[in-house]
Amino acid sequence: MERHIQIFLNKLSFVSIAIATVTLFFLFLQTPETCVDPTSSSTHPKPHHKFPKSTCEISHRSFTSLEKRNRRLWSTKTWSNTISSYSSIFLSLQTFNFLSNHSKTLVLSAGPGHAVMSLNQLGVADVTGVELIDSPPLVSRADPHNLPFFDNVFDLGFSAHLDLALFPNRYVREMERTVRVGGVCVVVVQECGDGEVKEIVKLFQKSKFVGAKNVTLIGAKMTRIIMKITSPS
Repeated sequence: MERHIQIFLNKLSFVSIAIATVTLFFLFLQTPETCVDPTSSSTHPKPHHKFPKSTCEISHRSFTSLEKRNRRLWSTKTWSNTISSYSSIFLSLQTFNFLSNHSKTLVLSAGPGHAVMSLNQLGVADVTGVELIDSPPLVSRADPHNLPFFDNVFDLGFSAHLDLALFPNRYVREMERTVRVGGVCVVVVQECGDGEVKEIVKLFQKSKFVGAKNVTLIGAKMTRIIMKITSPS
């Protein structure tokens, strides 16, 4: 009895192996859908894929140089409008002699470099922009919470993203550390009242409050706060 069962199981295994072999051979002969020649005629519409599903779909893509990419980005209306918006902030600082063409300026959380370009266009030559992700040639890679600069090397520190900082106290401490005595730290935050301004001012341990003013930046209502460094790091 056991011998008959063994013979049956052997036959079943043989049939299974045969079926699997035929199936694999059939699949091997089939052309994947993603490898179909796009020039071939077909009654079925070709599916649109945002990304290739296999290496069969990979085709040569021309390399876009950094210069070409930047030229395309900087020529957009959105970029120009943002530059103009930042310029209005910096022009007001020039009016009150907090900023000049000779000011050594640091921009924290500079993004793709709008503020940096705006300062350059106004005639400020020595501008350093930092961000977690660099955007050459305007912005270098650095952590605003741990700046790779010596103490007291900048005349002005600027940020439009303090309210988005992961560690606001450390963020402000690094700004104060790198700006010299007599220099200023300027932050632009979401529009806030006197109470909220006082809370922000408390973050600055080595600076004196100069003033706060409601402004518009990139179409949003914001508050600009100016602090003057009074104590060395």
